[in-house]
Amino acid sequence: MAMLDIRNLSVRFDTPDGTVTAVNGVSLSLDRGETLGIVGESGSGKSQLAFAVMGLLAKNGRATGSVAFDGREILNAPPAVINPIRAQKIAMVFQDPMTSLNPYMRVSDQMAEVLVHHKGMSKAQALAECVRMLDAVKIPDAAGRVRLFPHEFSGGMRQRVMIAMSLLCRPELLIADEPTTALDVTVQAQIMTLLGDLRRDLGMATILITHDLGVVAGFCERVIVLYGGQIMEQSPTDPLFATPAHPYTRGLLGAIPRVDQEGEELSAIPGSPPNMTRPPKGCPFAPRCAHAGEDCLDHLDPLTEFAPGRFRACNRSLEELA
Repeated sequence: MAMLDIRNLSVRFDTPDGTVTAVNGVSLSLDRGETLGIVGESGSGKSQLAFAVMGLLAKNGRATGSVAFDGREILNAPPAVINPIRAQKIAMVFQDPMTSLNPYMRVSDQMAEVLVHHKGMSKAQALAECVRMLDAVKIPDAAGRVRLFPHEFSGGMRQRVMIAMSLLCRPELLIADEPTTALDVTVQAQIMTLLGDLRRDLGMATILITHDLGVVAGFCERVIVLYGGQIMEQSPTDPLFATPAHPYTRGLLGAIPRVDQEGEELSAIPGSPPNMTRPPKGCPFAPRCAHAGEDCLDHLDPLTEFAPGRFRACNRSLEELA
């Protein structure tokens, strides 16, 4: 049985301009210890999928479908059910640590609160564990810096603090939502190396949400490509990069600079993402796709396995895309 099993998940938001469909019928599963990358442009539904799993949608949001964790349904679960799971089983690292950390509280107080409340530790025990975890995420002089305020840390160090907080209760699943956003390249590499080391040491499964396919290539075992709130392609990482099977995946890869193609122009994807207040009837990528026909505007073939462990949702055959 998969540790996390999502079936036909949809997320919608009621806004003054109408209902926005952020996630549209997504199904996926995750095994223990597995690393899964979820990629796509901004607005493709990546973060809202994670927020639905965590029960953290905005007040105007509503989710339908099924999310089962260890066989237990948690979608739209009451606080008495979801809070212990969020505290001890599933943890999340958010995009911006400066807005996720309370600027008026010392880091020691924010971290210790988790352990006092959920693990029943004394404040002294919790503080000692916080220092050990800050050491684990390689913050220099953790014992001396644990009592600092968030603004006294650099951006990369604040992200390490967020990772340390998320791991205090030794979760079985870590969801990292754009964990390297706004960090310079060197710090990005350090954060991803750190996440990889912690994943191996703790044996936890990881979902990495990102728009950076380069990060996914070095970290994830399997990749899901989202567009317009739907899965366009799902594949083990190496085959996806070697032979992408969906026009959107090919477009994303074509927009990445490569050291072995020096001097070649990058190929941008024309057009804009769909307006999800009026979800497209057919393939959401059709208006931007060079291979699309009239049939693509009217319907989208279901996600279909075309090779072991590889799935795509496209009306065009692989031969037509060649």
